[in-house]
Amino acid sequence: MTVLREPYPPIEPHEQGMLDVGDGQQVYWEVSGNPDGKPVVFLHGGPGGGTSPMHRRFFDPAAYRIVLFDQRGCGRSVPHVADGADLSANTTGHLLRDIELLRTRLGIDRWQVFGGSWGSTLALAYAQRYPERVCELVLRGVFLLRRSEIDWYYNGGAGRIYPDLWEKFCAPLAGAGPGEHPVDTYHRLLHSPDADVALKAAVAWSTWEGATSSLLPRPDHVAETGEPRFALAFARIENHYFHHRGFLDEGQLLRDAHLLNGIPGVIVQGRYDVVCPATSAWELHRAWPESTLRIVDDAGHAANEPGITHHLVEATDRFR
Repeated sequence: MTVLREPYPPIEPHEQGMLDVGDGQQVYWEVSGNPDGKPVVFLHGGPGGGTSPMHRRFFDPAAYRIVLFDQRGCGRSVPHVADGADLSANTTGHLLRDIELLRTRLGIDRWQVFGGSWGSTLALAYAQRYPERVCELVLRGVFLLRRSEIDWYYNGGAGRIYPDLWEKFCAPLAGAGPGEHPVDTYHRLLHSPDADVALKAAVAWSTWEGATSSLLPRPDHVAETGEPRFALAFARIENHYFHHRGFLDEGQLLRDAHLLNGIPGVIVQGRYDVVCPATSAWELHRAWPESTLRIVDDAGHAANEPGITHHLVEATDRFR
C-alpha cells in the first residue's frame, strides 16, 4: 500500500520585498528555505489567485531556495485590482518579463519552474520563451488556454456536471446579448460603474471556480473565494486574460512544445479535474517526450487533494 506524501512543515520567508517592474506596478516577492539551495519559482493560479504560505510546503526546505511572488494586481502586489488598478499593463508578456526581472534581482541563473492551473500556462509560456533559464518544470492541472478549454468551463460543458452551480454562475447573465459568450458578458459586468453589479458578478465568477475545483465539496474554500476583495481581483484579472484569450495565439503552447526539448518535467493531473480536464495534460505529455505524466484517479483540480499533493512532493524531491 502506497503511503501518501504530506506537504513539508510550515516555514517562514527569510527574505521578502517589493520589486518595481515598471508601469507603476510593485510585485511582492519572498524567499524561504535554504538560501544556498536549488532555486525554484512558484507560479500561482488564476490569474489573480495570489500566493499563500501553503505554497512553500511543496518543497524540501533543506534542499530548495523557494521563491514565491504575487503576480500583478493581486495578493500583496500593488496597485491591487480590487482597488481599481488598471489592467492595461497586465498581460502574459508583462508577467513573463516580471519573472525575468525577479530572477535577475535574486541573482539566479537557472531555476525549476512550478505552476498549477493558470500557473502551468504561465510556466509553459516562460519555458518556451526562456528555455535556457529552466532546469525542470513541475506542472499541475494543465491549462493550455485554448478556446475549447474556455468554452468547456465557461460556456456550458462543465455545467452539465454541476447544473446547480452552473445556474448560480449564470444568474448575473440575464442581460446578455444574443449569442454573447459568458466570458464577454462577465467582462462588462465586472467593470460596471455600479459597484454592486461588479461585486455580485465577481463573487459569482470566483465561487464557481471555488466550488468546482475539488473532487468533494469544500464549503470553507468556497467561502474564501467569495470574500469580496479576493473575488474582485480574482474575477477581474482572470476574466481579463480569458476575454483576451491569454494574450496568446490559439494553440500556441501546444504548437511550441518542441521548445521544451531538453527540459525534463512532471505533469500531475486529477482524473476528475473539471476546471482543466485531463485531455490537455495528455496532449501536452504526448508533445513533450521528456515529461512524466501522473494521473491521479481520485482527484479533481485542487493542489491540496491528497493524491495531487503526493505526486507534487514526489516530483520536487526527484529534482532536488
